[in-house]
Amino acid sequence: MKGLQLLLIGIAVVLAPNSAAAADSDLLNGVKSNPQEAKAMCKSFRDQNERGTSAYDRANTHEVAKSRQISKPDAEVLITYVVGIHCPDVR
Repeated sequence: MKGLQLLLIGIAVVLAPNSAAAADSDLLNGVKSNPQEAKAMCKSFRDQNERGTSAYDRANTHEVAKSRQISKPDAEVLITYVVGIHCPDVR
């Protein structure tokens, strides 16, 4: 059931009006063209999981947005994409 909830959250994020432009932008191209970048993000997310924090945690979203100089909705889309494609074991 939890996996279904995460999937629905991911779909909602992708379909949200604020993130529609992100889906058409270069937002995901970095991790698409550089799998090492996605792997590094997965490692970070797994480390957070081990500390009891979700990759989708508000603080993590803020940190991804800040480090990549993107909006929080764009960071949510990026996190959802990376987890869904590269590290589905992450929570």
